Amino acid sequence: MNAQTRSFDLLKDVNVRLSVELGRTEMKLKDVLGLGEESVVMLERLTDELLDVMVNDKLIAKGEIVAEGGRFGLRIVEMADAPAPGSEG
Repeated sequence: MNAQTRSFDLLKDVNVRLSVELGRTEMKLKDVLGLGEESVVMLERLTDELLDVMVNDKLIAKGEIVAEGGRFGLRIVEMADAPAPGSEG
């Protein structure tokens, strides 16, 4: 095991926030304030589009929702392109 591998091993137990973005929309504040039970908010994403999988607000993959054992899950369909070495991602 080289020094770089050992350094990476130190990071494996660091907690990160993984989130899945279903979609987005822009609304006027007056419309947000008018939301209540049974309100429907239409999102920009189409029903057949893959969802964005984010780690600490950075896109890492695309996925789709699955249901298993009465719970929602995520199936990773494709990984995001890795940035070129030395470039900002």
